[in-house]
Parts: sequence; C-alpha cells; structure tokens
Amino acid sequence: MKKTISLVIACFFLILQNQAQPQNASKVFDLNYSRESRAAIGAHHLCSGLWVVGRGYKRSAEEVLAQDIAPFKTFSWEPDFKYDVDSTHHTVTVRGTGISPRTARYNGDQGCSILPRGESEIHFTPAQVPRNLPDASRQPWPMGDVNATAAVAGVRIETVNAALDWGMAHKEQNTRAIVFLYKGKIVGERYASGWTKDTPQISWSEGKSITSALVGILVGRGELKLDDRAPVKEWQKPGDPRSEIRIRHLLNMSSGLDFPYLGLNGPESYTLENKHPRIYFDGLNVFEHAINNPLDIPVNTKWRYHNSDPLTLGKIIRDKVEARGENYLTFPQRELFDRIGVRNAVLETDAWGNFIMTGFDYMSARDWARFGLLHLAEGVGQGQRILPEGWTKFVSTPAPADTTLGYGGLFWLNRGHAWPGIPEDAYRADGAMGQYTMIVPSRDAVIVRMGPSEANPGRYFAELSKRLLESLP
Repeated sequence: MKKTISLVIACFFLILQNQAQPQNASKVFDLNYSRESRAAIGAHHLCSGLWVVGRGYKRSAEEVLAQDIAPFKTFSWEPDFKYDVDSTHHTVTVRGTGISPRTARYNGDQGCSILPRGESEIHFTPAQVPRNLPDASRQPWPMGDVNATAAVAGVRIETVNAALDWGMAHKEQNTRAIVFLYKGKIVGERYASGWTKDTPQISWSEGKSITSALVGILVGRGELKLDDRAPVKEWQKPGDPRSEIRIRHLLNMSSGLDFPYLGLNGPESYTLENKHPRIYFDGLNVFEHAINNPLDIPVNTKWRYHNSDPLTLGKIIRDKVEARGENYLTFPQRELFDRIGVRNAVLETDAWGNFIMTGFDYMSARDWARFGLLHLAEGVGQGQRILPEGWTKFVSTPAPADTTLGYGGLFWLNRGHAWPGIPEDAYRADGAMGQYTMIVPSRDAVIVRMGPSEANPGRYFAELSKRLLESLP
C-alpha cells in the first residue's frame, strides 16, 4: 500500500514538472550556453576596450571591465569569470567554471572578432584601412577640425551651457560625449574625463545607418535600385517566397524573415532562440546567420526590428563591392568616411571578415557629427553628391509597414511624436544603451550623445535635445 501511494505521489510530481517545462524542449534555458556566451561578449568588450577604444583612450583591462562591462545587466559578467590578456597576439580569453573558454582577437583596422568555439584563428586576411585625409588640425571643419567651433548669431550660449551641464550632471546616464551643431558649426561640446573628440566609442546600432548610407552609395553608382529583388542567391530558387524581398523592404526592416529579437537584458537573454543578438556573443558567420532563415510572415506586412535585414544588406554590399574587384574592408572608409572627414571609425568584423555594422562599430562623437551633417545637407558633402538625390528623404520617411511612423530606412523617426518636445521631422541613428546622432532639418541642427547607459537613455536624450534646441533662434 505504501509503495502504491509513493508511486502515485511520484507520478503526480512528474506531471507537474512536465507541465512546467516549455512545450518546445529546445527553448529550455541552457545556463552553460548563457554563461559561455556572456564570457564571449565580455572577451570582445575587453579586447575592443584595450585596442579599439584604446586608440584614443588608454585603459587597463581592469578599468575596461569596471567601466564598460561589470556595471551593466546587459552583459551580466559573472563573479567567477577570469580573463587573460595576451598583448603579443592581441587576444583576450575569458574563462568560467564549467564552460569552454571564449577568445576575442584584435585584427588591426577590423577591430576585435569573437573566435568560433574551439578555434584559434580567423578566416580572413585583415587589411589596413588608409585614411586618405590630411591631419585634421590642418583642414577646415567638417573635413578637419580647424574652426569647428564658432559663436553663431542668435544662439543663446548660456542656454547651451546649461543644457550641457544638465546632461553631464546625470551621472547614472554615464554620458561620455555630447556634441551640438547648428548651421554646420559646433556650438556646444562636452566630454567626460579621459574621453575626447577623437576617441572611438562603441556605437551599437547606429552602425545600421552607416549600412544605409553604403547602400545609398551603391544606388548612386547604379548598382542597386530600391525596388530590386534582394540579390541573395540562396533566395532565388523557384517557389522561394524570400525572392519577393526587395532592397527597400530590408532598409525598412519589413522583410518578414524569422529572426526573433527577445531583448538583451540579463542572463536569460543569452539563448539560441534569440537570433537577433547572437551575432554579438556566439562567434557566428553573421551573414550566413542572417540569410539562412525562412519567412514567418509575408513580406512587407509588418515592421519588426530584426538584425537579419541590415545584415543581409551587408552581404549584398560585400558581394557588389567584391564583384567589381574592390577591397570590401576598405570600402566604407574610401567611399564614405574619407569624403566627409571621418578618421576614427573602426568597423569590426566577424571571424570571416563580415562587417557587424548592426552593433560592433566604433566612431568618435565628432565623426558622428560629420555623418549627421552629411544627412542634414541631403547627402552632399563639400559640394559633391555622396548619397543619391532623394536618399535622405527616403531614409526619413516612415516604413509603410510601421504603424507607429517611427522607423524609416535604417533610421529612427519622430513622425509619430515619440520624442517629446522634438520637431516632427527629426530622425536619428540610434544605438543600444544611448548612442544617438539626431538630425533636425527644421532647426538646421545635429545632436550627438555617446556613453553606455541602462537608465532610460531615450527619455534622457529627448530632454537633453529639447533643452539644447531651446537655445536656437
């Protein structure tokens, strides 16, 4: 009798346990995978902090960990993690109890790459990226730094300074740079201790807007059209619905590809199912990861913020550039940055040499200001057309499938009045943890803010921008 009762009780608890598990067993949280992934992103950030940010701001590994990684739930650094820095081979390896060690390697002008599990080498040949520009101290703004700052008639400088003081006083925001431009000149600028106008900082998804500009350059060269079917050979088999995806759908993040984004806000976010951010912690070939997914909704029926779309554009850019016999790794500097005065950009790649311009891109605050000015001038720099005519109108027009009117062509928009106190025509390159370059055509202004924050940086930036714009005539 006792055995029978015990068996019934055991079966009851087994049923309860099974009911508590997700229906899809693949979605059971894998703690070891999460820990290993967080070790990998930690290795990357240490590597980039030492040798990418380190181009402009030298810090020890301990300082990088304390300032850029450990304080943030996003990265969820574990107390048992240990790191090894190999300054000869420019690698950082992070180890933890019960997990495989993960390594990131610095590849010069291609920044740091997370190596695939168990591998010790990258799968491409790094290239030096020439900056075909004279010393910035000898060239006028915006191509250089001469006469970058100026007192512009009508600007109330006391209001600018009060806004900058307010912005830097919010220590929980961890603001490292603010640059405010009006009529093409810097009328206000502020940096945290150690950070300068030339320090490359991680810009996260602001890099999506760089991808947009590079696509624009290819459109201007006649190599792509907005309504072209995306030239991805894996999608061209008869009957494949992905063949209906157009270039404009990818720019509008409306492809319909199955590429879930489940956030990146703690240990539980580091899962295989969270495809969107896996490119930042899994050592993947990011272009293959993006394109090898089916549709889960029809094309152009819904706007969704998925890294698959800009990464697919990244693959298309690489294919087009290499088909011309050009160097893909130097293309952004040669065709975009050199033409607008950007000297401090480091666009990182995966271990296969694919740009991860959805997040692992570094630029200084003044360089982002130059990028903003290019868009404020409707794609013209120094009297030369860099982006095709009408391009800035396209990127700042709401995606047809976005009912919030908040997203355009890899830029965020204020058409739906999401940013209180900011003009409706404002649009911005927008990166995680508060990286912003906002273009305000109706006020002839650009506002840049950088620094890692988890303290509702969007609301903070809207208020900062409102205060700065109040200084203008």
